[in-house]
Amino acid sequence: MSGPPIRIGTRGSRLALWQATAVGSLLEQAGAEVEIVTIRTDGDRLQTRPLSETGTKRLFVKEIEDALLERAVDVAVHSAKDMTVDQPEGLEITATLPREDPRDALVLPATRPAADLPSALAVLGERAAIGTSSVRRIAQLIPVLPGATFSPIRGNVDTRLHKLDAGEFDALILASAGMRRLGVGGRISAALPFDTCVPAPGQGIIAIQTRRDDERTRAAVQRLHDPAAGIALAAERALVEALGGGCQLPLGAIAIHDAGALDLQAVVTSIDGATVIRARRRGPLDQPAVLGRQVAADLSSAGARDVLEAVRRA
Repeated sequence: MSGPPIRIGTRGSRLALWQATAVGSLLEQAGAEVEIVTIRTDGDRLQTRPLSETGTKRLFVKEIEDALLERAVDVAVHSAKDMTVDQPEGLEITATLPREDPRDALVLPATRPAADLPSALAVLGERAAIGTSSVRRIAQLIPVLPGATFSPIRGNVDTRLHKLDAGEFDALILASAGMRRLGVGGRISAALPFDTCVPAPGQGIIAIQTRRDDERTRAAVQRLHDPAAGIALAAERALVEALGGGCQLPLGAIAIHDAGALDLQAVVTSIDGATVIRARRRGPLDQPAVLGRQVAADLSSAGARDVLEAVRRA
């Protein structure tokens, strides 16, 4: 591929750099020359504050998207779950890489391994201190761990594991995908099934963003696209958009390819976990956004909009 290097913008965390390097390697295999540009975001600067206090998902993507719009980089690489559904004018998600395990994971200290969820819960006992900054995870896990206390934890995966092993928490809830990509999947004590904890929309998917008017880069990036991940992400993002979007809401959604169709399940809960609203439908693979809107309508008719509005006000 002729022309100047394709500049890839990314956060500087180990996981973000892993993702950017993975995209860069695929572009190089296709004949492109690449350059990785590290960009510090507001989310990186506010590591001491809980995510629920920082206002918006764009904390992790704004500066990277700005650099893309300003033509300081040609490609932005994101964890899809960090992206808002309303992208800046002129940008698009051009490709998605194959989805890694989208489940959330329960992680115990290194000295207390467990092979399955019942064993891990038995090890924890009734009054465990759980580290997670996710309102979605907390709300879904309160019924599973009614005596536990949930406390915010920030920092990269290595930092969180160090805090866990130092005794600051009895367990963590982390994304399986990030742990597996960083080579610490062996620390997963138990993956949480979807009927216990529905993951964040987009979890496990790497999204590659470009400018709509950059035909050269778009053509190169489109070669990397995994249709299965793209279809699932389209359904999940359509659901979020139909429910009003937003960051740090107790909203989970996961679309799974099953027997030639798309199976989308979603959950909305109150912050205290007392109200749980679920919806699930199957739909054709060529209409993922329609399926997402249908499941959102089912949730809404069961009262999900009122629950989410109460969370936003809180």
